[in-house]
Amino acid sequence: MGIRRRRRNKIIISSPMKKKVLLLIFSGIALSLSRSPRGYFKIIGHLRREWKSVDHRYLLMIIREFKEHRLIDYRESEDGTISLVLTERGRERTLSFQLDTMEIPHPVRWDGLWRIVFFDIPEKFRERRDAFRNFLKQLGFIEIQKSVWVHPYPCKDQIDFAIEVFEVRVHARYGELATFTLEEELLARFHLKKPAGDIQKR
Repeated sequence: MGIRRRRRNKIIISSPMKKKVLLLIFSGIALSLSRSPRGYFKIIGHLRREWKSVDHRYLLMIIREFKEHRLIDYRESEDGTISLVLTERGRERTLSFQLDTMEIPHPVRWDGLWRIVFFDIPEKFRERRDAFRNFLKQLGFIEIQKSVWVHPYPCKDQIDFAIEVFEVRVHARYGELATFTLEEELLARFHLKKPAGDIQKR
């Protein structure tokens, strides 16, 4: 079906088309529906280009399924037109899709700065802590000591986004350093050389 439950009722969406539908709703790309006296839905009005690649019958089935799993809700206007809105659960799942595909771009020239993320997330938030740690691994960070992670390329926006999604703002910090004692080892692990200007300054 493309949607399954993991323990603690966490919803896992594996179908690329269902992910696309949820992302379109999250992005605010309008889809208008009307409801028949028997409770059936049909799509009305002009369809935006983004929706046209989804078969109408399949789309309505996905919408019913999302409602059943409390990922979306219906908002009915005075004229009877129904629009779709994400629930908090739906928003969380959509944000997780974005995290799954997030990357740190590699610039042509490294600026010589190290990006540091460190955190102290309490045991009662262990799931958040584990998810945040796995996200840093996914981005290519290296752990230099317990809960202290390093990456050479700019990534403040990505880290800020993840900190908000995992709700660890008060427990995590981001910073940038020009140099520190483990630098030679890190240069080797990231296959980098210190920019010539920085070497001369030292």
